[in-house]
Amino acid sequence: MSIILIGLLASLLAGLATGVGALPVVFWPRGPGKLLDIMLGFAAGVMLAAAVFCLIIPALDPESTPGGGLLIVVIGILAGAAFLHALDKLIPHQHLVHENCVDMVAARRAWLFVLAIAIHNFPEGLAVGLGFAASPNLGRGIALTIGIGLQNVPEGLAVAIPLLLVGYSRGQALLIATITGLVEPLGALLAVTLGSMFQPILPVGLAFAGGAMIFVVVDEIIRETHRRGVGRLASGALMAGFVIMMSLDHLLG
Repeated sequence: MSIILIGLLASLLAGLATGVGALPVVFWPRGPGKLLDIMLGFAAGVMLAAAVFCLIIPALDPESTPGGGLLIVVIGILAGAAFLHALDKLIPHQHLVHENCVDMVAARRAWLFVLAIAIHNFPEGLAVGLGFAASPNLGRGIALTIGIGLQNVPEGLAVAIPLLLVGYSRGQALLIATITGLVEPLGALLAVTLGSMFQPILPVGLAFAGGAMIFVVVDEIIRETHRRGVGRLASGALMAGFVIMMSLDHLLG
């Protein structure tokens, strides 16, 4: 089996883990939005930890991402935030709103959340592809695939919960969460076939994705979790999500 096919299949499995993480929404009871707000706080914590520990810190590490550096990472973070800000202003949000949604602002925030996860998955796909392309054996690529796949599980739930909040069905939320994970095989395919070309842009790609995620969490998601009177509980859930994702990243190395 060629290294290109191996890298593509590995990234596909890692990306599908996003859909696995979203599976609980299939059984989610239709209940008060307050409970979902608490879970959304948890998802925001997962995103913040993923942005810091899975994207920004690796981008600063010259061993894991040669060609990076503080200035490159700073530029990438700010560019990611600016890109999401521009999308917020330019995207015709009415086309993204579910027919049962009466809150246009909440729908816009939910879709920014979805876009941030999708953007974040592309450089992770690059990382998996480069892991297979740049290593003389398959060990590094397999380790990256397992680590990123496990990290994608809580991120799938992070995508699905905001969509439930704005009226999407369980099936629709699950499908959209799965699709965001399928951005990874695209990144991996490009990296594993053109590895030497994509290695230099990996640091800025990681930082860009991290900046986009932090922007969405701070500007949109945290504000959303405080609208229905459970702000303190949502903040506690955010801390729990952050700690769990940080621990996963540390344990998976």
